[in-house]
Amino acid sequence: MGKYLSFGEIMLRLKAPQNERLFQSPMLEATFGGGEANVAVSLANYGMDAVFLSVLPDNELGAECVRELRRFNVDTSRIVFGKGRLGIYFLDKGANQLPSRVVYDRDGTAISLAGPGDIDWASAFEGVSWFHMTGITPAISQGLCDLSAEAVSEAKKRGITVSCDLNYRKKLWGYGKAATEVMPQIAEYADVLIANEEDCQKSLGICAETADDVIRGAVDTRRYEEIGERVLEAFPKLSMIAITLRESHSASHNGWSACLRDRERFYLSRKYEITDIVDRVGGGDAFAGGLIYGLNAYSSKQEALEFAVAASCLKHSIGGDFNRIGVKEAEALAKGDGSGRVQR
Repeated sequence: MGKYLSFGEIMLRLKAPQNERLFQSPMLEATFGGGEANVAVSLANYGMDAVFLSVLPDNELGAECVRELRRFNVDTSRIVFGKGRLGIYFLDKGANQLPSRVVYDRDGTAISLAGPGDIDWASAFEGVSWFHMTGITPAISQGLCDLSAEAVSEAKKRGITVSCDLNYRKKLWGYGKAATEVMPQIAEYADVLIANEEDCQKSLGICAETADDVIRGAVDTRRYEEIGERVLEAFPKLSMIAITLRESHSASHNGWSACLRDRERFYLSRKYEITDIVDRVGGGDAFAGGLIYGLNAYSSKQEALEFAVAASCLKHSIGGDFNRIGVKEAEALAKGDGSGRVQR
């Protein structure tokens, strides 16, 4: 089994203590996070040879990012250092009927200044069998969009499996291109796509027609089977698409499940009712990390899907971007042990 490389931006995450609003008090909790880094941490926690690739500023903040990732046994040896700054995102955590809010401060970051030719892919992909990226990365800048296209092309030249979490972020697509102009080209190189209820429409232009149902807190899984079939039809080289199904009853109470459509059949996971959510940021990344692990560790796609949903369900009870769980914890929940009883 080779290395699992994820590529993207890691940021400084600033959040008010507990359930305070931003600047309600003069304190902010400082941690790190970002979609692809979150996936790398999950994979490392599951015992996989996880590598994170990014472009970081050559200063103490960049060095601290590296130290934090190394705490989780993520290989950071392929990170590139360059000019620019570290990105920041501010999280205003919601609860009950008050939604969470994210404020980005990402202009002029080291990775946003990168472009084609700035990464030696021969070295970056050495020993790699799986490459993961998200739709966040090409949304940041034109140069990074071109670098993302270069990355998936170079990965496929080397026979590397490519997964892409579409991860549509409206606030990031600001340099003149729409996601639907870029993401279909990335998807052409993917073996595994991961999406949520709006990604297929906003990133690929394939309408799931589920927005009204999701707003009311209900999900019709038959429509997701249909959208999975349409995505596979649109991208003949794609092996499968996994779609997370989030029913947002409130900021503190979500229904959580997922489905997967491959070339042979449709898979649907069990559903979890998650109440008293601690932190839902990173939940989708926890699903992606769990799915990559599951597809490589289990003999059936149903097992892989159940592991991914269980792992991401548990993430909702953990503060911060990173999913700090191991294989046994996710497996126990996937097998039905959701009692939360103290383990002595």
